[in-house]
Amino acid sequence: MYRGLPPRVPHKPSSASGPVKYNDPHVKAHVLLQAHLSRMQLPAELQADTALVLAKAIRLIQACVDVVSSSGWLSPAVAAMELAQMVTQAMWAKDSYLRQLPHFTADLVHRCSEKGVETVFDVMELEDNARAKLLQLSPTEMADVARFCNRYPNVELTYEVVNERHLRAGKPVVVEVSLEREDDIAGPVIAPFFPQKREEGWWVVIGDPKTNTLLSIKRVSLARTAKVRLDFVCGAPGRHTYTLYFMSDAYLGADQEYRFTAEVAEAASDSSDSE
Repeated sequence: MYRGLPPRVPHKPSSASGPVKYNDPHVKAHVLLQAHLSRMQLPAELQADTALVLAKAIRLIQACVDVVSSSGWLSPAVAAMELAQMVTQAMWAKDSYLRQLPHFTADLVHRCSEKGVETVFDVMELEDNARAKLLQLSPTEMADVARFCNRYPNVELTYEVVNERHLRAGKPVVVEVSLEREDDIAGPVIAPFFPQKREEGWWVVIGDPKTNTLLSIKRVSLARTAKVRLDFVCGAPGRHTYTLYFMSDAYLGADQEYRFTAEVAEAASDSSDSE
């Protein structure tokens, strides 16, 4: 059963030290994880093995985020966050966000794409009659779609750089972030391909993509509203551009990014500090 699976996954196992040992636990876990992301039909025994892998995957990914964040690595941290979304929804990052919606087959996704409907928010914004005509689903299936859309996070984010006109090199930059969920329905993540109940979580991150540096990160849960305070040390004097990331750990297409600039002055002299 398992022997025929490795040739079917997108990224074939390889080894620099001889033949691949397909029964090694890490090789098998890698193959099963790819099969999950590709939504391959597996026999019962391999489904059970996949469930064991997935049960540990999210915790391991969250630990990866912690490790790479502590090293200040921006791109690997964002990639790990996106992997958490992919594992939860059983999708590759290149897949259409519509694949998260129940009953959305490849044909239906293609039909939506032809009409310019690319995201979950696009589906939500359609008029009822236009949505029914496009999706062509039964009332029960439409109810499943509505349930997912009602649960899908629609979050308004605002932020403020505290004392942004008085930033000095070597001193803290403080960014206050306010989050407000626009939908009233919160609950466990809707992820029919994930074997366990999952609660939704988020990361709020400030980074400098130009230097691939992660400057500050906070983990947050969001029922209705939340406030997050992030800080990092000002760099050299001059104008600096940073990016604020709001990253889901469970849904694709719900992330947000904002660029902001900080004008940093020379560090105050000792005499200025004493004054």
